[in-house]
Amino acid sequence: MVPNGKSPLTPLAQDALDALARRLPNEGELTYDHAYTILKEEEDLERPAAEDIIDRLYNKGYIYEVEGKLRLTDYGSD
Repeated sequence: MVPNGKSPLTPLAQDALDALARRLPNEGELTYDHAYTILKEEEDLERPAAEDIIDRLYNKGYIYEVEGKLRLTDYGSD
């Protein structure tokens, strides 16, 4: 367990989270389609792989959903 209580991420998942954080709009949230596009452009992940990474980030508490949009949970790159 890492100090903030979240499970550690694989290098690919961490890279994906970093990519989402870099491209996060000022409103602080992304649509799922925008997140998939970012992961395609930044990490060369096709839709099924991007969906899997988003699910992992969600299940581990690194992102959460509000009214169908994704937000990052207290993001800070380690």
